[in-house]
Amino acid sequence: MYSNIYFDNAATSFPKPPEVARAMARYLDELGGPYGRSAYRRAVEVSRTVEAARDRLAGLLGIARPEFLAFQPNATTGLNLVLQGFLRQGDEVLVSPLEHNAVLRPLAALYRLRGITWRTLPADPDGLVRAGDVRRALTSRTRLVVVNHQSNVNGLVQPLRKIRKASDGVPLLVDAAQSAGATELRTDDWKLDFVAFTGHKSLLGPTGTGGVFIRRPEEVEPLIYGGTGSVSESTAMPSFAPDVFEAGTGNIAGIFGLLAAIEHAPTPAHTHQEYLAFIDAVAALPGITVLRAADRERQGNLFSFRHERLDPATIATSLSERFGIEVRAGLHCAPLAHQTLGTFPAGTVRLAPSRLHTPADFEHVLRALRELVA
Repeated sequence: MYSNIYFDNAATSFPKPPEVARAMARYLDELGGPYGRSAYRRAVEVSRTVEAARDRLAGLLGIARPEFLAFQPNATTGLNLVLQGFLRQGDEVLVSPLEHNAVLRPLAALYRLRGITWRTLPADPDGLVRAGDVRRALTSRTRLVVVNHQSNVNGLVQPLRKIRKASDGVPLLVDAAQSAGATELRTDDWKLDFVAFTGHKSLLGPTGTGGVFIRRPEEVEPLIYGGTGSVSESTAMPSFAPDVFEAGTGNIAGIFGLLAAIEHAPTPAHTHQEYLAFIDAVAALPGITVLRAADRERQGNLFSFRHERLDPATIATSLSERFGIEVRAGLHCAPLAHQTLGTFPAGTVRLAPSRLHTPADFEHVLRALRELVA
């Protein structure tokens, strides 16, 4: 077991609640049956657990109709499902300036394949998108607006409700990979059209779990075609959700673990004010510039920094080898965000604590950084 202090939770969370592994082992060792395919007792219990996970996730994300939430291997697959299944030849897409490659690369491919174009929305220096800028950017060709709810570079949380109102009926796709489980997300109240999320970050579930909410399933073509256990007499996919978006056998063991993670989410070991004070203390170190939300009320559970002299890779390596602190350095699969924030191409060092970190952990990082930049 590594004894290092893990601050790379924006990549994937660690450690998980111990109940996650137990739930997955129970499925693998004791149940092992299919989901949605059979009617014997074992299979019924499996199906009930999967649907219980869907219901809990829907409640957590503010979704009244759980059947509109389809399980996917990760947020990336959910984003691809919407982008490839909803957009048509010649459509235009507006994106926030803090988008991840999980959005940018599919859009680049769709430009080559279907002539779909995209434009970056204007924003404040920290990447905050204003409602008025969204409204002014809309054209008759705009089919979709895409917004990263919480940036994986500076932790900025975007004002989704205001952006949705400003989009004037144009659907909004939300990348909630970082925010689901960490930041308030009221999908129905805010009238969000699409929400893609992952289970292995702030939800503390296993890798290979995630999902996508699609408010009007009839408007989206499936990404994957195949068996669903329903309407098996037809070669066409079922017309109803979630089956139309869940072809093939899903990650049942992972879904068992994700449900356990939600049911056994640990109590935070630090307050939000202690976390904000930690960011302030890092920003006060000589030669360091912190990338964060300008409005403290919009600061999510990660941030990053750069140093005037030391490159990010050198800092990350030193933190790991000399102090046992594990962080991520570079572009974080978000080159557009770094171009927006002025840190391209070198990138930054990202600090992404989990709810398990204590103020003592924060102080350990501060001591290490003080020594490095001295």
